[in-house]
Amino acid sequence: MTEVGLRHLFGTASTNSYTIHFFRDYVELKKALSTRGFFSVIYSLSGSREQRREGLMLLSELSQLYPKTQRIMLANDEREARLVSHLAPSGLHGIISKTAPLDVLQAQLVTLLRETRRVNVNAHNHWYVSSSRMLSPTERAILQFMAYGYSMPEIAAQLERNIKTIRAHKFNAMTKLGVSSDMGLLHAADILINIPLAGEECALGEGSIVAH
Repeated sequence: MTEVGLRHLFGTASTNSYTIHFFRDYVELKKALSTRGFFSVIYSLSGSREQRREGLMLLSELSQLYPKTQRIMLANDEREARLVSHLAPSGLHGIISKTAPLDVLQAQLVTLLRETRRVNVNAHNHWYVSSSRMLSPTERAILQFMAYGYSMPEIAAQLERNIKTIRAHKFNAMTKLGVSSDMGLLHAADILINIPLAGEECALGEGSIVAH
C-alpha cells in the first residue's frame, strides 16, 4: 500500500486524535524510535520476498526492543492474514487484510487503536485457528529449513527421516496452511521464522502512531 493509500486510509474523523507519522524504510523508523515513543506501529507488508522478510524482522525486533508499542500488520490479502495468524496467532496485536473494503479497514484500525496493548484475541480482528490444524513440530522444522534454503533431501538428512516422510509432512503443512505451491509454503516459512513471539504486554503510553 502506497503512502497516498495509507493517508486515505487514515483520513477519517475517528483517527483525528492520533498523530500519524509515515516512514519509507526501516532506517528512518529505527531512528525515530530511538528518540521518542509511539503508541502503535502499523506495518504494511510488501509483496517482495526480501522486503517482506525485512518487515517481519522489524516487527520481531520491535517486540523485543519496544514491548510497550502496539504492533499491527496490514496483510496483502486474506490468505496472508490467515497465514500470519496461524503461524503466530498471538505475536501481534492485530492483523488486517488490505483487500477489505475501505470502511471495514478503517473500522478495524480504529477498534485496534482504541484497545490496550494486550495481544488481541477478539475474533473480529484475528483469524480463529483451530488447535487441531496447528503445525506439528516436524512440519514447523521443515518450514524453518525451507526458509534458509535447504532442499528436501537436505532437510531429510538434517531431521534423519526418509525423504518420503518429509514430503508427506510438507504436504500436510501445505494443506493446513491452505497453500498450493512451494512459493506459498516458502512465504509461510518466512513468516514462521520472523514473526515475533508473544510477550508480556505493558500499559498504554504515548498517543501517537506510526505507519510504514
